[in-house]
Amino acid sequence: MVKTIKIKKVSIREKLVVDVDVLMKDPRDYDFSPRASMEGSTISLFNEGDEAPPASIELDSEQMQIAERDRALDLRVKFAVEGMHGILTHKTRQVMTGPNSKKLAEPRWKTILPISM
Repeated sequence: MVKTIKIKKVSIREKLVVDVDVLMKDPRDYDFSPRASMEGSTISLFNEGDEAPPASIELDSEQMQIAERDRALDLRVKFAVEGMHGILTHKTRQVMTGPNSKKLAEPRWKTILPISM
């Protein structure tokens, strides 16, 4: 289940691109069904079936035109789980020679979401 959704950035490429941080309650929980809706110049993102308040952001006029034209957005999600993704306590001085010299995988997800108006 989703604990919080936080919109980090909204930008324009070919479509409207929304970067989001999602904090999950449990590492074994895979229930994430994002939905997007637009009221006036405010776009809201929420998880289907959750009672949590949606994440909202105001769009400028250019971003609104792109959203109304395509009626879809590119959603880029970075997942985290409360209590698991925190600060490392023991860091290797020279990362190149340490036991964890490779970069760890980051839980990211990308999709195209239709916008309900």
